[in-house]
Amino acid sequence: MEQFFPLILLVLAFGLLIVLPARQRKKMQANAEALQASLTVGTPVMLTSGIHGTVASLGEGTVDLQVAPGVVITVARPAVMEIRQPASGVVPPEGATGTDGDGDPTDRTR
Repeated sequence: MEQFFPLILLVLAFGLLIVLPARQRKKMQANAEALQASLTVGTPVMLTSGIHGTVASLGEGTVDLQVAPGVVITVARPAVMEIRQPASGVVPPEGATGTDGDGDPTDRTR
């Protein structure tokens, strides 16, 4: 029996190297499918390329993504990497004035 011990350890190690990555791949695939199923119009997302936008419409295997006002791009659904949380805080309207930290208003239109 002692002569088979190294062989048994080798077979167990080989089995672990096959089983563990397969389980991890299966989990990742299930997470990706759940993300795809949860997409709805108006959801802020980030693509695998790093592009951020909001889902404008959903098609069969595609997503129309609004990346800027009036700019809509069509991408494959698997390109959506994650759902983002909307930014907290309010973005000032274009041409608005603010302060530069010292309390004095600064003109952003210069």
